[in-house]
Amino acid sequence: MAGNDTRELGQFIPLHYHYNMLMDSVRMAGFRAAIDHVLKPGATVLELGGGTGVLSFFAAQKAKKVFCVELNLDLVDEARRLLRLNSNGDRVEVIHADGFEYLPPEPVDAVICEMLHVGLLREKQLEMIDAFKKRYQQRFDGCPLPVFIPEATLQAVQPVQQDFNYEGYYAPVVQFQHPYCEHPQTKVLGEPVVYHQVLYDQPFGYSCKWSGYVPITADGTVNALRVITRNFLAIAQETQSVIDWHNQYMVQPLGREVEVRAGQRLTVSFDYSAGEPLSAFCPVVVL
Repeated sequence: MAGNDTRELGQFIPLHYHYNMLMDSVRMAGFRAAIDHVLKPGATVLELGGGTGVLSFFAAQKAKKVFCVELNLDLVDEARRLLRLNSNGDRVEVIHADGFEYLPPEPVDAVICEMLHVGLLREKQLEMIDAFKKRYQQRFDGCPLPVFIPEATLQAVQPVQQDFNYEGYYAPVVQFQHPYCEHPQTKVLGEPVVYHQVLYDQPFGYSCKWSGYVPITADGTVNALRVITRNFLAIAQETQSVIDWHNQYMVQPLGREVEVRAGQRLTVSFDYSAGEPLSAFCPVVVL
């Protein structure tokens, strides 16, 4: 496991960033629907990395008890304040603790953990859930694992031609794009290709290493790759449907541009581990 300084990187998101997440209507509606779908009345729930407490609040509308774990003391205070203002907030116990070490006093039916960043970079989603599963199975030997929200994450990479000019200033830097908007400065040169997937209730590693082919469907200049991270918050087997949520797209400029024509294919390779800094994503692209 990584040292404390490294793993805390993903646990200390500034308070104002959490306020912005409250205004992300797609994220909020998706988690509310997924939590409502997964939880049965009277459930016991654990949230790892509770932030402002909003996901624990969603859970408390059905659960009898929610353990909401948060390491950032400012967020602990804020979650307690906000939950007091909301219905069934008294069902949530906000606990100041390290999610890598905390275990609930009793088995739980579901675990909510949203420490997700595009590419599974920077934040410690995989490491957090993996550490929890090991401790939980040791403590509650014989008990089945709880349901995880989200249940799975799927990642894809896409070749694009990106305009990196800002009022005449050329700056090929990492961009983040809203996944539900049009992006006129981005020319799509190929469909997304899946490179990584995780089922949180199954064993998984942290490596996101990949090498493969990306088909080109339009003429242009590939000067960036767009990383797409789709999170399956809940999977409804009975209707063969999912409740999902996309992280922001990440557009990573390439060190070398590649002229392409429709019908060609690129060879793309990269090697990074989930939870590493954004700079760890260094793709190599050749025609």
